[in-house]
Amino acid sequence: MSVTQQYLLDTCRARSLGEPAPPAPGTHDRQAVREWRDERRFRAVLAGRPARPRLRDALNRWRRRPT
Repeated sequence: MSVTQQYLLDTCRARSLGEPAPPAPGTHDRQAVREWRDERRFRAVLAGRPARPRLRDALNRWRRRPT
């Protein structure tokens, strides 16, 4: 069963029971990713590591290196 089919079943079930409809799939994806990123940064600070994105720093160092 796909996510869309499950959402439609949940919506029909909620409507028949008089409950509010569930949020559509993907509604809270940005918020979830943002919370995950914040948690990683927080844990990095607690572990004594820099809280900056390491991949971005590495790419910037590579891009700015002298030729």
